[in-house]
Amino acid sequence: MAIILFDDNAHLTLLPLTYTRPVAHLRIGILTIAEKWSEYLKKEYSFYTVDYLQVKFPAKYEADNLFINGAVCPDEGLLEAIDKLQTGEALKYNEQLLAVRLNQTDAGIFNPGAEFSSIVNYPHLFVSIRYPEDIFRKNDIELRKDFQLLTKNRTSAAISETNTIIGEDFFAEPGAVADCSTFNTTNGPIYLANNTEIWEGTHIRGAFAICEHSQVKMGAKIYGATTIGPYSRVGGEINNSIIWGYSSKGHEGYLGNSVLGEWCNIGADSNNSNLKNNYADVKLWDYSSQRFRNTGLQFCGLIMADHAKCGINTMFNTGTVVGVSANIFGSGFPRNFVPDFAWGGAQGFEVYAIKKMFETAQKVFDRREHRVFDETEQELLKKVFELTEEYRRF
Repeated sequence: MAIILFDDNAHLTLLPLTYTRPVAHLRIGILTIAEKWSEYLKKEYSFYTVDYLQVKFPAKYEADNLFINGAVCPDEGLLEAIDKLQTGEALKYNEQLLAVRLNQTDAGIFNPGAEFSSIVNYPHLFVSIRYPEDIFRKNDIELRKDFQLLTKNRTSAAISETNTIIGEDFFAEPGAVADCSTFNTTNGPIYLANNTEIWEGTHIRGAFAICEHSQVKMGAKIYGATTIGPYSRVGGEINNSIIWGYSSKGHEGYLGNSVLGEWCNIGADSNNSNLKNNYADVKLWDYSSQRFRNTGLQFCGLIMADHAKCGINTMFNTGTVVGVSANIFGSGFPRNFVPDFAWGGAQGFEVYAIKKMFETAQKVFDRREHRVFDETEQELLKKVFELTEEYRRF
């Protein structure tokens, strides 16, 4: 059976984070949503997404195909309901399509908005993401679930006795290194993946996860629920934030209630606000509605898409959205919505020429021997540049 994780309208409401990936490729908890389904189902997966992303993330069909909503995180109830689906049956929660099982012919013409003749209604609540802020809001729930999934019936590798571990829910994979640091699992589990490093003097409160080949620098203060994706380096103060991977926040400065994509860099002593001075609800720029949307949250910080970067001492206002490949620098607060491929800061923006952006991206990829800034990556970013042109009317 083929497992195909499909995008519905969440692909629009999760922009700019989904300009460069399918929804199921988003990381929440320890794993991406796609990796969660793969762990539970013990099967490989592919994606059904918008056309320009299918080049990098192609769908793979078989005689028997199970389409699963990529915005939905698995749990035991969903797994049981999906396992019972017969060919041609669709699982729905109200009007939301959760899953459908199709033969090869019908799989080739699949449309998540289509009507299905045989419907099974799912009566239970579940975790799904519809907006960028859902990722940090629900990270604690998913981090705990992933911790149980990855550590069940396993024993943690030993780490240095120079560390202090409070509580029982601590797990280090083989190759994880930590020295002279404190890990407090009283409020949530702590997970250190293989080949990770926690440098001296770090203080971490769960729930927390750090993924493979990442480092936390000396003296960092991190509290839950926070996830550091693979091949990243962080320091300073971090609270309830998710960094997907291949990104750096390596210096002092505060990051709170935020989501950072891949290939991002936060300059030294940069900070984001996550609470307005008047304690009002935070509004975020919404690409799907073309306006600022009330999140209903008092705490909401920075949403930064792939390849975005900021210089030293950058100050982000509460509820700032930074688009793909934006480059921010200079004094003062930049606007609350920084368009994709924007270059500048509080004093104004101009277009970040795609040729210049490619030169930077090539250098960044060259630092990771197993990643290549190939034609597929370049064509994808060219398409995003075209799709976001309307926002760059500086």
